[in-house]
Amino acid sequence: MSRVRACRLVGLNRSSLNYQSKRPDDATVRQRLRELAAERRRFGYRRLGWLLAREGHVMNRKKLYRIYRKEKLMVRRRGRRKRAIGMRAPLALPDTINRRWSLDFVSDALSDGRRFRIFCVVDDFSPRMPGHGGRYLDWRRARGARTEAPGDGTRRAQSDRQR
Repeated sequence: MSRVRACRLVGLNRSSLNYQSKRPDDATVRQRLRELAAERRRFGYRRLGWLLAREGHVMNRKKLYRIYRKEKLMVRRRGRRKRAIGMRAPLALPDTINRRWSLDFVSDALSDGRRFRIFCVVDDFSPRMPGHGGRYLDWRRARGARTEAPGDGTRRAQSDRQR
């Protein structure tokens, strides 16, 4: 079978069958790139390219990236946080008051721009918050005007007096 006929059957141009690559040999650049990557492990291809350019090996960034990938010099990504494997046991519910509390900080800003933070403590068994002086406040009813003054467990808020 002739070349012309074989190329037609395969669907290939005869000119591409005779193509010879004119790309220069990259052996010296590859070797130097490997050496630089071994010295500077955390450098990516761009920074290594700058170092190569200083030494006189100037090349296109796409070509540099292709060589960098073929040499498998990719910077390893740092491992992510390891997560627990398998099923987690559900958190046991407390059976009485004061067995388990949930704690959190809440922050906000006043109308004049001053910021403040509040440390919230909630009992997980009942819908009540530990209040001042050993008493409890119901967090479902607690609003800004109804809470007690800090440090004074005997004084009641205005809304408690109205009840």
